[in-house]
Amino acid sequence: MTSTENRILTKQQIQHKISRIAYEIYENNYLEKKIYIAGIPSGYELAKLLVRELKKISPFEISLLKIEFSQEKFSDGSIKVDCDPQELRGNVLILVDDVLHTGKTFLHSLRPFLDVDVKKIETVVLVNRSHKLFPISSDYTGYELSTTLNDHIEVVLKSGKFGVYLY
Repeated sequence: MTSTENRILTKQQIQHKISRIAYEIYENNYLEKKIYIAGIPSGYELAKLLVRELKKISPFEISLLKIEFSQEKFSDGSIKVDCDPQELRGNVLILVDDVLHTGKTFLHSLRPFLDVDVKKIETVVLVNRSHKLFPISSDYTGYELSTTLNDHIEVVLKSGKFGVYLY
């Protein structure tokens, strides 16, 4: 479904935005000894790229976490994190998703961390569509894009098709 005529961000532009976000994260967390970057299902590849960029510029330890759940079955509460959430006590958690649409996915991905005394939680998105239905906003945004509810944004972070596409 991806084609260059629908591409709104190229590989080079995405890499530039990831680099800029990494510097912003470092500037806002430079006193930390360790931070946790957690990629929710559609944002895990972006989280990996962000961690790689952060490791180039920051002295603090960075742990990459993977959050898994079914976006069709939020209500069953089966959200898995590949570590014990208690490890985050007193540390910074940064949640990463590729596209912020309504905020529902971010909201549900917070569940495992609500009973943990984290220092702060921040959010990263590559594309913010600004259709906020839940009280979630992005602390770090690569690209703001006003869309209609019928538009679809696809983020592809695999070699060969790297880009952000609007349909």
